[in-house]
Amino acid sequence: METVEEVLQTIGRTIGIPDLTLGSLLRVAVIVLVGWLVIRLLMRMVDRMLDRSRSLAAIKPYVHTAFHIFLWVLLALMLAGTLDVDVTSIIAMLSVAGLAVSMALQNTLSNLAGGLVLLVTKPFGPGDYVEADGVSGTVAAVNMSYTIFHTPDNKEIFVPNSQLSAAKIINYNRLGRRRMDLKFTASYSAPTARVRAAIQEVLAATPGILDDPAPAVYLSEYQASSIEYLVRLWTSSDDYWTVYYALIEDVRESFSRHGVEMTYDHLNVHIVGK
Repeated sequence: METVEEVLQTIGRTIGIPDLTLGSLLRVAVIVLVGWLVIRLLMRMVDRMLDRSRSLAAIKPYVHTAFHIFLWVLLALMLAGTLDVDVTSIIAMLSVAGLAVSMALQNTLSNLAGGLVLLVTKPFGPGDYVEADGVSGTVAAVNMSYTIFHTPDNKEIFVPNSQLSAAKIINYNRLGRRRMDLKFTASYSAPTARVRAAIQEVLAATPGILDDPAPAVYLSEYQASSIEYLVRLWTSSDDYWTVYYALIEDVRESFSRHGVEMTYDHLNVHIVGK
């Protein structure tokens, strides 16, 4: 009848571990127990660090999982070395497998890397109105692979994070307020004071315009058929378009009340009789 040692030797030769003994199994058990305790301790430390970092809060689950897997793989390699298994060949196989997977999932991994960049740097967040990579809309969600935009015409657009992380991003909400520059034209026959008074009347009556800095009206250019006036004001990001369309409509009505003609390009032809 075979002894335990002989049985272990037979099993070891079958699975490629020639020196499988009770002693080696005991060492493996001790290493597994100690490794498990060390992994738990390290994971607690990592979780505390992630909890203290606001910039990593969005990717905490992914960092936690990746580090946890790394520690267990490291422990498995240590166990293989203890059992006199050729660790070099295992690492080589893992490297080849990792290279094959990374090439097959190149676009996916690129989007994941872009998602990590966006989640850490936070150039925008849900609710921000953003212009990036040819898309303008409100950010609905930032996932690991895609960022979801809702456009003003009620479209939902999924943009790969790899494109966004490399694109120029304009965030219209981050600073809380926006400057608005509007241009209006009036005829040369309209006095500047009257035109300015007509525009300022509308500015004073339009809600949503900030008092600091105060709105201003400038005569900006003498054109071929009209004089151009620049209106510069500040408003909150949320009120921007409401104020914009209100001014566009109300200034025309104010010009009409004050007798200011809104001219357009035209050509005066004088016929001189002989």
